[in-house]
Amino acid sequence: MANRKMADCRKMPSESNCQLTIIGPEEDLLDAAVDHAVNKHGHERTAELREQIRSMLEDAPKEM
Repeated sequence: MANRKMADCRKMPSESNCQLTIIGPEEDLLDAAVDHAVNKHGHERTAELREQIRSMLEDAPKEM
């Protein structure tokens, strides 16, 4: 199984106190996390946003 990564909105500053956590292979996860940031949090879809999200990814727990 590929090394899976995790993006957890609870660890990001948010006015909406978003509770979403996304886990998956890094490139799939980045696509989903960028879509979420744009559609739910109003961010602009940019290469900088994608790299900012990439820098915040963590390894997903093995049992998930």
